[in-house]
Amino acid sequence: MTNPRRQLCWRSVFVTFAVCTGTMASGEEDRTVEEKETNNKKRTKGAIATAWLTFYNIAMTAGWLVLAVVMVRYYLQKGTHKGLYKNIARTLKFSQTFALLEVGHCAIGIVRTSVIVTGVQVCSRIFMVWFITNSIRQIQNEESVILFVVVWTITEITRYSFYTFNLLNHLPYFIKWARYNMFIVMYPLGVIGELLTIHAALPYVRRSGMYSLRLPNKYNVSFDYYYFLIIVMLSYIPLFPQLYFHMLRQRRRVLHGEIVVEKDE
Repeated sequence: MTNPRRQLCWRSVFVTFAVCTGTMASGEEDRTVEEKETNNKKRTKGAIATAWLTFYNIAMTAGWLVLAVVMVRYYLQKGTHKGLYKNIARTLKFSQTFALLEVGHCAIGIVRTSVIVTGVQVCSRIFMVWFITNSIRQIQNEESVILFVVVWTITEITRYSFYTFNLLNHLPYFIKWARYNMFIVMYPLGVIGELLTIHAALPYVRRSGMYSLRLPNKYNVSFDYYYFLIIVMLSYIPLFPQLYFHMLRQRRRVLHGEIVVEKDE
C-alpha cells in the first residue's frame, strides 16, 4: 500500500510547481503587456511629434513664401527697394520669432540637433531683426538689409520645404539638391548682408547711446551697445568658417549617400 504521507508530500510538490509555473507565466505575460504598452506609447508620441513637425514646417514654408510674394510684388509695383522693409517688417518679425519653437523641439528631443547650435542660430537672427533692423529705422532702406532678407527668404523656403517633404517620406531630389547646394552661395551672401547692416547701424548707435547703460547708475553696471555690436561682428570670424565647413561636410555625406537624411526639422 502507498504511504498516505508520501502521497500528500508529492501532491504538495505538484501544487507548488504548478503555482510557481503559473506565477512565472503570469510574470512573463505582464512583462509582455508592459513592453507592448511602452512600444505603443512610443509610437503614439512619435506619431504626434511627426504630425506637429509636419504642421510646423508647412506653416513656416507658407510664412516665408508669403514674405517672398510680398517682396516681389512690392518691387514690381514700386521699382525700388526703398520702403520695402517697412512693408514686410511684420511678416518677417513673426516668421523669424516663431522659429524659437525650434529650440524647444531640440530641448524635448523630438529633433536630433544640438540645442546650443540651434539656439545660437535662431537667436542671432532674432537679434538682427529686433535689435538692429527694427530698432534703427535709419538703416531699413540699406541695400544690405534687403540682401540678408532675400537670402534668408530663399534659404528658409528651401529648408522648410526639405523638412516637410522629408517628414512625408516624399522628398524630391531637386529640393534635396537645393538644400545642400544653395547654401554654398547663400550663406556667405547672408553673412555679408548682416555684417554690412550692423556696420551701417554703428554711427546711429554711437550717437543715440541706445541700449547702453552708463555709470553712475543704481545697478553699478556699465554696458555699451556700440562696442557690443563690434564684438558681435568680430564673432563672425571664428563662427562662420566652423558652420560653413560643417555644412560642406554634411553636404558630402548626404549627397553621396553616406548617411540617411534624418526626418527632423
